[in-house]
Amino acid sequence: MNEKVEKLQNAIIASNIPQMAESFVGAALSMDSSDIHIEPGEFTIRVRFRVDGILQLIVEYPPSLHSALVSRLKIMANLKIDETRIPQDGRVQMTTPEGRDLDLRLSTLPTVHGEKIVMRLQDRSRKIPKLEELGIEPHNLAIIRRAIAEPNGILLTTGPTGSGKTTTLYSCLDILNTPEVNILTIEDPVEIQMDGLNQSQVHPAIGYTFAFGLRTGLRQDPDIMMVGEIRDHETIDVAVEAALTGHLVLSTIHTNSAVSTLTRLIDLGIQPFLITATVNLIIAQRLVRKICEKCKKEITPPPAVEKKLRSAIASMNAEQRAKLKIDENTPLKIFVGEGCSECSQTGYKGRIGLYEVLEMNNKIREMLLKNATSAEIEKVAIAAGMKTLEHDGVERILGGITTPEEVYSAARAAEEEDEVVEKTEPDPKKVEAKNTPINS
Repeated sequence: MNEKVEKLQNAIIASNIPQMAESFVGAALSMDSSDIHIEPGEFTIRVRFRVDGILQLIVEYPPSLHSALVSRLKIMANLKIDETRIPQDGRVQMTTPEGRDLDLRLSTLPTVHGEKIVMRLQDRSRKIPKLEELGIEPHNLAIIRRAIAEPNGILLTTGPTGSGKTTTLYSCLDILNTPEVNILTIEDPVEIQMDGLNQSQVHPAIGYTFAFGLRTGLRQDPDIMMVGEIRDHETIDVAVEAALTGHLVLSTIHTNSAVSTLTRLIDLGIQPFLITATVNLIIAQRLVRKICEKCKKEITPPPAVEKKLRSAIASMNAEQRAKLKIDENTPLKIFVGEGCSECSQTGYKGRIGLYEVLEMNNKIREMLLKNATSAEIEKVAIAAGMKTLEHDGVERILGGITTPEEVYSAARAAEEEDEVVEKTEPDPKKVEAKNTPINS
């Protein structure tokens, strides 16, 4: 058992509330967890950590300790301890015994059995990864480097919450951060503090929104601006204006793919001719779990999985297929993790990104101006060298890095979307077909 988790259990047994509050954080950090969930039930309080994007049950404790623990955490976050009827949000800054500086974003939620607590861990002492350390393959990496070297324009990253969008933008800013340029960021909240950047946090309650921050930020003589998220017409309108007046703008947006981002921008009220004039690059990304190296095992994919993989390979462009060196007669091999103490019996350890990088070119601009569909634009982009999330994922599957379940829980299939993927167990004889469609 993890030493930090054992310390937490001992604090629960001793009913030591201050020690419990401290041990939650220590145990979560030791497991590389991103979030702590403390969830009250009728007969017990369960504690789950989000590790590699998946919640894991860690410990449980009796309800008699819960109100005292909640009060302790509220005091740490400067929240009202006597207010239990409405949700509250707070923040805690702390330094661990190991010297790690942390920001804890604490959120409370009233439930029928008491207040639920969720703590998001932000390690302020962690280094910003280099672009090449994110797992972006060389072709996409070269496109991204070329786009951020442009003097003006818009670069967007898209994906669900927790897919690493902000980390990608910070990695780009790390390259751009030189004494010769003025970089301004408008964020909610400021997740990573970086020397050399002018970082500002929005406060919507007093009218300081992304759009307002971006508009007023233009008076700060910036060369490069990073906006935490594009949520509405006003924000993207100001971003377009900034790009047209010679600024490089980086931001995130919520869409399902790189190509569908173009449709989303039109839905937000931006004319196609403005999109073609300002948008340089769109990156769609997802995080998937990596197979544990300690218990990795090679297997032959079940028939339904092999069919799905071969369909994805067939939808790649000729150059991508040639690099795989796989034809219809080549047997496919994939890998799974059997589960061991190193990966807490999950078969997975760590995560890696899948990336879909859409570089705007004249052909795509022309199609956008002619109101082409997303499917038509995607076909042209693939022919020009774009890898979809599925294509990138299939390469990681065949390379023994991740599994079909992980890829198809994050990326939609290009064809036959109503089919299901069988779960690949370490023993192929145990494979059973799922009854639910793949997440798109």
